[in-house]
Amino acid sequence: MKNKILVELIVPDIDETFDVYIPVNRKIGNIIVLLVKSVKELSNGIYVGTEKTSLYDISTGDKYPINVLVRETNIRNASKIIMM
Repeated sequence: MKNKILVELIVPDIDETFDVYIPVNRKIGNIIVLLVKSVKELSNGIYVGTEKTSLYDISTGDKYPINVLVRETNIRNASKIIMM
């Protein structure tokens, strides 16, 4: 799995945490769409993202730009990211 990394996704809206693999060759905007669908399914429809849903670095609170590839960010294996 050289092209995927394992991250801890924190979703404060539903007070849940998920371990998910994300591809490094996709833009953050595409990753958000995939994660919203996954979390919606895993939460039995409780979580519904919006067009304003974003990913944030847990240590700095910085928002990841949607037009940047995952590999161009500081997201690595075992990173913790927040989706709100």
